[in-house]
Amino acid sequence: MKPARRTHLPAKTDALAAAPIQEAVAVLKRGGLVAFPTETVYGLGADASNPAAVARIFEVKGRPTGHPVIVHIGEVGQLEQWAREVPEAAWKLAARFWPGPLTLVLMRARGVGNGLTGGQDTIGIRIPRHPIALELLRQFHGGIAAPSANRFGRISPTRAEHVREDLGSEVDVVLDGGRCEIGIESTIVDLSRGMPILLRPGRIGADDIAATLGVSLRPRGPGTPRVPGALRSHYAPHRPLSVIASEEWERALRLRSRNSAVLSFRPRPLGDSHPMWIQAPSGAPYEYAHGLYANLRALDLSGCDEILVEAPPQTEEWAAIRDRLARARSS
Repeated sequence: MKPARRTHLPAKTDALAAAPIQEAVAVLKRGGLVAFPTETVYGLGADASNPAAVARIFEVKGRPTGHPVIVHIGEVGQLEQWAREVPEAAWKLAARFWPGPLTLVLMRARGVGNGLTGGQDTIGIRIPRHPIALELLRQFHGGIAAPSANRFGRISPTRAEHVREDLGSEVDVVLDGGRCEIGIESTIVDLSRGMPILLRPGRIGADDIAATLGVSLRPRGPGTPRVPGALRSHYAPHRPLSVIASEEWERALRLRSRNSAVLSFRPRPLGDSHPMWIQAPSGAPYEYAHGLYANLRALDLSGCDEILVEAPPQTEEWAAIRDRLARARSS
């Protein structure tokens, strides 16, 4: 197999080199795969209007065909190319949060393929905020289907080297934009059923969305669309992972394997013998999220038997982190 080319680009729009983006656009147009940075995680991109290219995403990731992908667009004016019956709520949220880490689930437009939607009548759409992603989309002049650029169900990539570790040369081009700013996936809101429904928490909180729309979000329930990252098991390391309540933390450390790797809000005790101990920022959910996946990858590679994570607080600003850890833990 021909080795994939890795291209490094700086993270400022005015410093973008034209040639690497043009190369990536050419790859997309001929049906290839391009990994690119967003403000959330790295995406594995293909031409959303090319069913064979979209199918290649599923093949490379090992992704079930019934699991939908998000279509990334470069400007709000492209929204109606992919969705029909765009409600006023969608325009309000787009005006407030796009470009940004918010995915809107809408009724799909005519001609949108089942490969994008998992056979559903809905589609997820967003405009990413990263300058490299935006420039790629603007030069491509079309939608880019892009789930996270990793093996299905595993820890999402927040650095270009994570993409290489997971997918190797199966990606034609990797645009290296450094470390992702946010570090966890976008918030997903369903607007296809009249009332907004929170399908996946993220950096943009339910309170912010409710304030923009003037109505409260409904919780996920039976019959809501399938969306990325909503399976019971997801974002998982190879080693077993347990989330331990703070009040049980010291007891768990005494009882569990001494070969456990640790992600805790507490400093490493003097003389501790665990193979790796990472102290997380206790009062900073955004900073915690920024480093979460990189930390989980490091712990997973530490030679441990298992990973122990101290549970985050039960407050709204930690909701997205609790969601990711709940899906990453061992069943």
